[in-house]
Amino acid sequence: MCDSIKQKALNSEKAKSHVFFINADSSFSSSLQHFSALPLPVQSLSPVIKTSSGLKKYNLWMGLDHEEAESPPGTLCLHAFSDLTHVPPLVFLYLLKQCYTHGSLKATKKFQALQHRVHQVLANNPQPGPSTFTVHCLNLLPVFGVYGEGFSHLIISSLRRYFKSASTSQEDAASARSLTARLFLAIVGGTVPYDEKVMVNILKMFDVGLTTIDEALSASSASASAFLEEYISELIKSKSFMTAVSLLEHFSFSFPGETFLQQMVEDKDFQAAERWATFLGRPSLCVLVQEYGSRNMLKQAYNVMKKNYLQHEFPELCYKCKESALKDLAEKACWDVAETKAKGDRQLLEYLVYLAMEAGYYEKVHELCERYSLEGLPKAQEAEVDFVNKCFLHLKDLAVEEVVWVDEVNGLREATSFLEGCKVVGLDCEWKPNYMKGSKPNKVSIMQIGSDSKIFILDLIKLYDDASEILDTCLGQILQSYSTLKLGYNFQCDIKQLALSYGDLKCFKSYDMLLDIQNVFKEPCGGLSGLTKKILGVGLNKTRRNSDWEQRPLTQNQLEYAALDAAVLIHIFRHVRDHPPHDTTLETVQWKSHIVSHMDNPKKSKKKPKCHATQTSDSTFNKPSSS
Repeated sequence: MCDSIKQKALNSEKAKSHVFFINADSSFSSSLQHFSALPLPVQSLSPVIKTSSGLKKYNLWMGLDHEEAESPPGTLCLHAFSDLTHVPPLVFLYLLKQCYTHGSLKATKKFQALQHRVHQVLANNPQPGPSTFTVHCLNLLPVFGVYGEGFSHLIISSLRRYFKSASTSQEDAASARSLTARLFLAIVGGTVPYDEKVMVNILKMFDVGLTTIDEALSASSASASAFLEEYISELIKSKSFMTAVSLLEHFSFSFPGETFLQQMVEDKDFQAAERWATFLGRPSLCVLVQEYGSRNMLKQAYNVMKKNYLQHEFPELCYKCKESALKDLAEKACWDVAETKAKGDRQLLEYLVYLAMEAGYYEKVHELCERYSLEGLPKAQEAEVDFVNKCFLHLKDLAVEEVVWVDEVNGLREATSFLEGCKVVGLDCEWKPNYMKGSKPNKVSIMQIGSDSKIFILDLIKLYDDASEILDTCLGQILQSYSTLKLGYNFQCDIKQLALSYGDLKCFKSYDMLLDIQNVFKEPCGGLSGLTKKILGVGLNKTRRNSDWEQRPLTQNQLEYAALDAAVLIHIFRHVRDHPPHDTTLETVQWKSHIVSHMDNPKKSKKKPKCHATQTSDSTFNKPSSS
């Protein structure tokens, strides 16, 4: 802070003579000696407070320990707080600190209990009044070191709560306002070390205006307006933008102008910039939108336009923002949400079709064109097909011979029989996304399980409705088999979702011989698609990840997407199995050490052969399928 500002703040005789300031470097015991009106001598007070029994009784009364009843009458806590007439602020704060440091609850609970009690005891006749008493407390808090800032928030919030149910006299309010102005000058001058946020809260709490600051500066030649403008200018130079904006709002200044707004945007303090523009009004909000637009900060621009009803003033920028939002949703594969956001706007829908074409999501292109009569666009799609086909892995590239849809009991039994004969299978699940905030996820719709040559896609919803007991038995045989290695990618998430979706099935509560492929690699690889690209040279098209997996029948592209996720795991496993940990571009760990099991009742589980877990022999998984 500029030396001239500090000097002007310190030059006030009233700031020196009417408020007692304690240097933060001074010792606590020496600070106590400045007070002659203590109800008990310092040397006799401290030992009483510090006894374990006294602390226990005090903690009980302050609500920090609920194991015992209220403390009996005559204890120190009743003397100190049932009547604050003769309790100086420093003693009050000292007891508060002791209560906090020796309380048995966690920090947040202790804070809440103290806040509740302090706002109650402010009604017990603190002198000369609750507001003035609070300002004296705030003035003294820096001597308590690390507790100062937290206790300042506690006391301010307690007084705020007190004012909701009680009031104070005009004399008390005026005295508190005057003392707060001097405290503000002491903070600016560096005599009282307080955080800027606390300083602003104190000014707002006691409604300190320019007149009160003028009175506190009476010994100085500077006026309150000039002093504050200089101080706020220094804050802006030091890039304390939010504090500067808070003071400008509080004292109703508008002197920095539009350059201040630009400076905050350039320094990426968007919260302060928007608050300042809102305070100045609609013209400044328009300037802020233009600033955001010129920097291609479309999300921020759109939020300001929407919040302040400025869309009609920036139609082109608004449309550009909407396009950007659709692109973000498309990149996350949230196509249904993107379509909803388009709200039937033809231009936005055509842009969404373009994004679907670019992603290779052909059925979404046809769906949108048919639903909204977007003629001519499918012809443009044909030119993109060959290019997109070369960018992603396809099922035929992995030599998968068959994909089998299973939605009835006989097919489920045949699939179980086949999979039990496999030494390695890949697993994955899909469910329809739920975009409603706070709502439960939808049920897992399908589970895909297969070998390198044959993938089964189980319609879990139908199988559960038709034959839940058989589904439970068949999947239990597969998942709990210790002779079949199950491969997944982040499958802990899938198994958790399966258990939530079908809570009465036991098969999802236990599993054996599960290897999560992502745990084998030491560094993140960009999901399964990124890992596939690094190992097989081409990634997976994940555009259908968030499609409607509850529709029946599933499209051919959805079936291929589901089957690919299971089949590619086996090919990645082959790479891991056939390459030592350091003989590859991607550093791995010993995969056998990451095979996991979770048996719901281990006492009833069968004894495992020696090939289980980390003792598995290499020959056991030389072939990834039964064939």
